Amino acid sequence: MRVADFDFELPPELIAQFPTAERGGSRLLHVDAAGALHDRRFADLPTLLRPDDLLVMNDTRVIKARLFGAKDSGGKVELLVERVTGEFEALAFIRASHAPKPGSRILLGEDCVLDVLARQDDLTLLRFAQPVLDVLDRLGRLPLPPYIDHVPTAADEARYQTVYANEPGAVAAPTAGLHFDDAMLDTLRAQGIRTARVTLHVGAGTFQPVRVDDVAEHKMHSERYTIPQATVDAIAETRTRGGRVVAVGTTSLRALEAAARHGSLRAGSDETDIFITPGYAFKVIDALITNFHLPKSTLLMLVSAFAGTDTIRAAYAHAIAERYRFFSYGDAMFLEKSAPA
Repeated sequence: MRVADFDFELPPELIAQFPTAERGGSRLLHVDAAGALHDRRFADLPTLLRPDDLLVMNDTRVIKARLFGAKDSGGKVELLVERVTGEFEALAFIRASHAPKPGSRILLGEDCVLDVLARQDDLTLLRFAQPVLDVLDRLGRLPLPPYIDHVPTAADEARYQTVYANEPGAVAAPTAGLHFDDAMLDTLRAQGIRTARVTLHVGAGTFQPVRVDDVAEHKMHSERYTIPQATVDAIAETRTRGGRVVAVGTTSLRALEAAARHGSLRAGSDETDIFITPGYAFKVIDALITNFHLPKSTLLMLVSAFAGTDTIRAAYAHAIAERYRFFSYGDAMFLEKSAPA
């Protein structure tokens, strides 16, 4: 497969710069198992789900991962914390005229100094004098995606976060979950649809372009995930009842499929660099709620694996023609797993 097979032309005005006025106010493109397309509203989601279905949601919380400071020399530095690796340490992307060397320091303010410990590929390991999450909460800025061109506001801090976010650590939101509000969750519960949680801390790698021509040569970024035993049990019970396992977002899907990569689904925490492309045999997920993804992206390859490459190509062409809104603040899709050929 070539990366060019997953390209498409998107009018810039279809990239959503702001969320809808209400969380559930977006549109929803339903792609059924036969590949047929149905234009709906996200408020219609309860009609697409069945009693005994299980929604699996990623409860990660976005941290204020963007920091601004200066090197010892006085040169300006911009940091994007990619991963918190310990109470006082984190890996970060650094933007500067000259990358700070191990052994140097970065000043974020008069009372906040970071020690540069080591380079790890494109990332730099930093030691904070104070707990990392405390520093980010006090000095950090919300890391909106690169295609959103406004400075983050208080409104973004509320809306670029799911209503069920609980575990801090993500530098990008699990955006399929942004469409859910408490009223929708109450409606689903009343309908007999249950929910379960996983945690996958979305890294900045989710926005990194694929820089090779051959898909097989791409090296996937790694992310940390946790699958509770309660979620494993809920999925087993769903199977017994004849319900479907519906992943809310590609991050939930990746966590579950990674945890079942070498056999049955297991609870626990681990790292995953799972790269799902067409031809992958899904072991856990029956349906997927997701947003529209970037051209040539690994996530576009993932949804093509799930619903079929031709089906996704047709769905995206339809969405563009019908003026759906794309990417993090955009509209959603409900994908049923493609029927076997």
